[in-house]
Amino acid sequence: MALMVLMFPLTLTVVEFVTPAAAAAPAPVSDSDTELLINVRLAGLWEIAAGQQAQRQAASQAVQEIGAKIVEQHRVLDEDVRAIAGQLGVVLPNRPSEEQQDWLVELSAKWGPEFDRSFANLLRRAHGRVFSVIAQVRAGTRNEMVRAFAERASDAVRTQMTLLESTGQVDFNALPEPVSPGTTPAGAAYGQQHHIVEANARTGTGGVDVGLVIGICLVELVVVLGLLRLLRTR
Repeated sequence: MALMVLMFPLTLTVVEFVTPAAAAAPAPVSDSDTELLINVRLAGLWEIAAGQQAQRQAASQAVQEIGAKIVEQHRVLDEDVRAIAGQLGVVLPNRPSEEQQDWLVELSAKWGPEFDRSFANLLRRAHGRVFSVIAQVRAGTRNEMVRAFAERASDAVRTQMTLLESTGQVDFNALPEPVSPGTTPAGAAYGQQHHIVEANARTGTGGVDVGLVIGICLVELVVVLGLLRLLRTR
């Protein structure tokens, strides 16, 4: 019994060593994680070009300055998303989507006050879309790198939305209606999380590997019994 008491701290030490190792395993990249990275990359590809157009074609100095800020912020964000995607093995696009290319063509044909209005409204609608994607992924992603990136992307997009709204050119009535939070019942969300917890308990993920701990205890028990037999023979 005394030997078992002495060996108990060893068991705790092994458990403490094993548990962080299991917890530190990186979470896989989900489809929504990939969608976030691709959407942020696409946003940068066309908004950098649009911001450069604003510096040449806008009538308002405020719009020109906002265009320059959007270019600067998206260049930083684009470096960030490419670095994260490289680490996670996500392939990113190298050109804007067809819709975004159409927006750039539309802006290229406008100058002065007409450009100011189109620039503010096109970019504000686009920011609303990507902001929604960022918020949803930030709320549910299991990947720590994606979660941290979503925080940075959310701050940048929120800042740019505020800048665009400050022009006074945004037609808020033309923006799409927000999705009601009530469309997903709270009980359903809780039930999904409950099933995840049950699955983790069955597989041992997200906590201590019970089988490994039992195995360690059995090894210690064999050692103790062997020591007891040795003492009895003496």
